[in-house]
Amino acid sequence: MFFLTDKLVFPPVDSANSDGLLAVGGDLSPERLLLAYKKGIFPWFDNDSIILWWSPNPRMVLYPDKIRVSKSMKKVIRDDKFKLTKNTCFNEVLEHCSSVSRKGQDGTWITKEMKNAYLELYERGIAKSYEVWEGENLVGGLYGIDLGHVFCGESMFSLTSNASKFAFIKLAEELRDKEYGIIDCQLHTEHLASMGAQEISRKEFVRLLNAR
Repeated sequence: MFFLTDKLVFPPVDSANSDGLLAVGGDLSPERLLLAYKKGIFPWFDNDSIILWWSPNPRMVLYPDKIRVSKSMKKVIRDDKFKLTKNTCFNEVLEHCSSVSRKGQDGTWITKEMKNAYLELYERGIAKSYEVWEGENLVGGLYGIDLGHVFCGESMFSLTSNASKFAFIKLAEELRDKEYGIIDCQLHTEHLASMGAQEISRKEFVRLLNAR
């Protein structure tokens, strides 16, 4: 196991174990986080753990032009049920992502330390949020790290049916038009797969990260 020090360095991603765990320790400084994302690494841990750094193989991604929009979602979009904004309430999106309960999860990996780190990245224009409104109410959204050609999705939430799907679809459509290569979804879920996301090898993922 590779233990990080104060030095801004990570081991090669292909040295991760079979679960994708690459390294432990270090800190969540903006510089380390940005270096991690550029190398295909992300932090994921809970309040009772030291910082864990991951680079899974395979990697779940969405090619923006392959977003899958169901008939029911097309109707939701046509009916103008939701309104989308960007980067207007990043902190609120972060708080909702950390507090909304999810099936099969007892707690959250978005610790206070993680929140502070991503808020600092937001202030630097690197972390972005997409917010979904129903009337005057914030009902869904997502946030992630924007590398300029790859968007690294971190978390999403819904307080009403289809709100996070709406945010994800709008994100994909915008990044498709901007010719982004992929949206990093990190790990496989049936929900993401139903919307067109797929698994690729870590080697291919890193190649896409470096394709600039």
